[in-house]
Amino acid sequence: MFGIMLGLVILVLIILYYNTKNEKAKRNLALIIKIILSLVIVITSLILWIILNLDNRKLNLVVRILLELIIPLFLFPLWNRNKRKLLFLIIAIYIVISILAYSVNIYFIKKDQGLKIKTDININVDEYMPFDEKSKIAILDNSASLKLSTNLPTLDGAAAVFPLYSSFINAVYPNTVTYGKNPFVYNNTKKGYAELAEKKTDIFFGAFPSQEQISYAKMQNTEFEYTEIGKEGFIFFVNKDNPITSLTSEQIKGIYSGKITNWKEVGGKDEKIIAFQRNQGSGSQSMLIRFMGNTPIMSAPTEEVNDFMSGIINQVADYKNYSNSIGFSFRYYFETLIANPNVKMISVDGIEPTLQNITNETYPIVTSLYAVTYKDNKNENVEKLINWILSDEGQELVEKTGYARAK
Repeated sequence: MFGIMLGLVILVLIILYYNTKNEKAKRNLALIIKIILSLVIVITSLILWIILNLDNRKLNLVVRILLELIIPLFLFPLWNRNKRKLLFLIIAIYIVISILAYSVNIYFIKKDQGLKIKTDININVDEYMPFDEKSKIAILDNSASLKLSTNLPTLDGAAAVFPLYSSFINAVYPNTVTYGKNPFVYNNTKKGYAELAEKKTDIFFGAFPSQEQISYAKMQNTEFEYTEIGKEGFIFFVNKDNPITSLTSEQIKGIYSGKITNWKEVGGKDEKIIAFQRNQGSGSQSMLIRFMGNTPIMSAPTEEVNDFMSGIINQVADYKNYSNSIGFSFRYYFETLIANPNVKMISVDGIEPTLQNITNETYPIVTSLYAVTYKDNKNENVEKLINWILSDEGQELVEKTGYARAK
């Protein structure tokens, strides 16, 4: 933006220069323009020199010298009186074209950002706090039969499961427990499984861990144990205007393996399919890997982002709601956190991913919601809490939160 403002200032000065009849005023304007442009040239040259010398690519010495000298060479015609008018005209045209190009670029960037739908939304934990009358968490109809006051197991979990384990704390823990420190933390899937592997927490609530997360636990001499506490549906979604309402499991595997590349191959429009993915280690990406089985997954779409510490880096692209996009998530997360009217869930093998179909397991991609612990935990309250979660009271909270009961 600073560059645009500076360009406009120079452009105004050049217009004034051409429209001024007074020779003295004209000379003064020319001097101001030359000084500003000289500073721009010097600063740009320094920046280019720094970039070229910090660049990891080994450029030919001659090429490097030419690149470092190309901008400073503009200083000679700038201070040459005979070429001044022509140079000013060229600079004015360049500034106008640059501003137009910048404006068009910003338009398309904003248009593209408008299509972006965050599928890795971090939950607003303030809305789901225990011991708060305004909280959105599920509450038991009656007081819990289990009450813990000492040796409280430290609970952690994925974003979509935070409302659930917050409701467990509300029902069983003393109201002196506060969020953000043991026994009530939230690290989400990737960091959460690492904390459990390092035995900094006692129970992690979420989807089954990735192979990398299990391997890291083994490196820490930790063996995970899994208790199913609920059921959830793994879902796929598309733009609301996409005529596709259902895909078979094999068609989805074909899309994410790269064998099916156009929507017309599955009964849709003649458009290339953009199949978005999630970052490695996320719960939904790990679930996609399990769903695909032995079918290899194609490379995920990437995008360049400007990282303050690392410069321009490639990362897995966020879902953008083009007419030809497809993405995936878990049903509760999609309906509660993403909650965007411009996308729709599709049926799989002709079965809708409703809570009822997940409960009776007619929906083909039902996955377990786990309470993950580690073997040989000395805190006896961990087992007590797990057993209570599996009781009618715990399962009542699972259902009221929006998940299917484990049993």
